[in-house]
Amino acid sequence: RGPVGLITLNRPKALNALSPTLVRELVQEVKRFDADPEIGAIVVTGSGDKAFAAGADIKAMQPLSYMDMHKARLFGELDELSSVRTPIIAAVNGFALGGGCELAMTCDFILAADTAKFG
Repeated sequence: RGPVGLITLNRPKALNALSPTLVRELVQEVKRFDADPEIGAIVVTGSGDKAFAAGADIKAMQPLSYMDMHKARLFGELDELSSVRTPIIAAVNGFALGGGCELAMTCDFILAADTAKFG
C-alpha cells in the first residue's frame, strides 16, 4: 500500500485475541516495516468489524501457571514496539479490551471508528 505498512490482526473468530504467536508475528512485521526506508507509517488494525483485539487469548494462557507466564514474559515482546522509529497507527474498530487496549495505547496514534470501545 505504497509508503504505508499495513498489519491486520487476523483471528476474527477469537475477536483477534492476542496469542503469544500473534504477538511475536506482529512485532516481527513491525520491525520489518521499520527497517524499510520506503515505509513512512505502519497501520495496525483488526480483521472483521467486531474487534481490534479483545485482549489476551485466555485459551493460550490456561495451561500456564503464574510463574510460567512471568518467566516467559508472555506478552513482553510488545515492549519492543516502543523502540520503533516509524510511526505506528492503531486503526481501532470494535472492541479494544485489556491487552488489545494496551496494544492500541502502545501505538503513536489511535484512529478510532465510531464503533470503537476501549476497556
